[in-house]
Amino acid sequence: MVSDTIQFVFENKIQKIRNADSNKTILNYIRNDLKKIGTKEGCAEGGCGACTIVLGELNKNKIIYKAINACISFLPALNGKHLILVEDLTNENNKLHPVQEAMVKFHGSQCGFCTPGFTMSLFSMYKNHRTVNKEIIDESLSGNLCRCTGYRPIIDAAKSLNYKKDEDQFKKNQNKIFNLLKKIKKIDIELNNNGKKYFAPKTILSLKKILKKYPDVKILSGGTDLSLEVTKLRKELKKIVSINNIEELNFIKKNKNIIEIGATTSLVDFQNYIKKYFIDFHGVLKRYGSVQIRNVGTIAGNIATASPIGDTLPLLLTLDAKVVVQGTKQRKIFSINDFFISYRKTKLKNGEFIYSIKIPLNKSNIFKAYKVSKRFDDDISSVCGSFSFLIKKNKITKAAIAYGGMSEIPKRASTIEKKLINAEFSENTFSKAVSLIDKDFSPIDDMRASRKYRLSVAKNLLLKAFHEINTKKTIRIN
Repeated sequence: MVSDTIQFVFENKIQKIRNADSNKTILNYIRNDLKKIGTKEGCAEGGCGACTIVLGELNKNKIIYKAINACISFLPALNGKHLILVEDLTNENNKLHPVQEAMVKFHGSQCGFCTPGFTMSLFSMYKNHRTVNKEIIDESLSGNLCRCTGYRPIIDAAKSLNYKKDEDQFKKNQNKIFNLLKKIKKIDIELNNNGKKYFAPKTILSLKKILKKYPDVKILSGGTDLSLEVTKLRKELKKIVSINNIEELNFIKKNKNIIEIGATTSLVDFQNYIKKYFIDFHGVLKRYGSVQIRNVGTIAGNIATASPIGDTLPLLLTLDAKVVVQGTKQRKIFSINDFFISYRKTKLKNGEFIYSIKIPLNKSNIFKAYKVSKRFDDDISSVCGSFSFLIKKNKITKAAIAYGGMSEIPKRASTIEKKLINAEFSENTFSKAVSLIDKDFSPIDDMRASRKYRLSVAKNLLLKAFHEINTKKTIRIN
């Protein structure tokens, strides 16, 4: 069964849109069709948070709430979700929501432009955390920029929500919303709008059929990068297939010494899972975009995009990850070290999609990873460095070193690795090794950093890794 209609819950009712425009963003739908103007457009690339909305979705027997950027999410992504806007926070008696009351009490609004976005991020935090602390607040607000530099009153408002009971109208109406969402059946979707086709298959089998018929179709998961072709480059995407409805692709599992991550697993879910095994991977992911980005973005999408500044890629390179690729007929496994061909090009062919990523676990290896950017949160890397070592009797028996932001693809520093392997684990060894950085990389000057700066940072990150391993202490630069 195939439907030409998306369905979602809005204002406590199921809304239906037949043959929705697959290139229309949720933001444009909100402002132009719903005539709700609280949600703003600031950057149109998911970087400022002015467009933040919250989507409720079923997860087993409960509703979970996720803040997302409406400016880089396409309208069909609403299917099966509960759409919540800033206008929806007041209850039926026009009483302010606790989050709104806190923003008023602590004077969190200044010019007011970014206020709705901040409010929605705080609302998501309120729904997802029984108690809050500085770390939770900072992370929740990392994707929202204030043009008036007035963060302190907003943070004070967030702090006041600690230990608040979740007794808002959404809590009171959750059974109703839950039942409405349950009524929306999970079936294959095919939309046709002015020559634009959009597919949202329910199973891998259905996806294979679509890819066989339309091998050049654009594969969409989080869409945080693909959407920019519409919002920034003003392109029209004629054929899109969303894989988000395929439950077979949403998983994280550990089998012996291998962690396998399904293609549609969100970065947030992976971030929470990986902390147990690689604390530095978790740390880099916390700085990957923002909560809004990580709620929809995926590692598989990061790999497929093949950006030289994709934060997860150097880390996966040093961990010797494998990329499982599914075609219409067969499945292939690639070492991620061989997967990137050139700038934004991989070994992924038309008619193929990433099924999963496999990360081997070796408890004997020491893993370090760092991100350097102009801004701590919600910013693109100038340089990202990742390092993995196996050290036995003060001798380096294995070395894996990779950087992002240093070349047209994320790649390993093979010359430095050769210099380190079988060498003494000492400051002198590493000081000699870093001098070879220009043998592996020839970075460019751009808006994020100069060539000279990148080379210097890459050297210092490797030395930092040595000193942290040697002293068993974390070196913080604030």
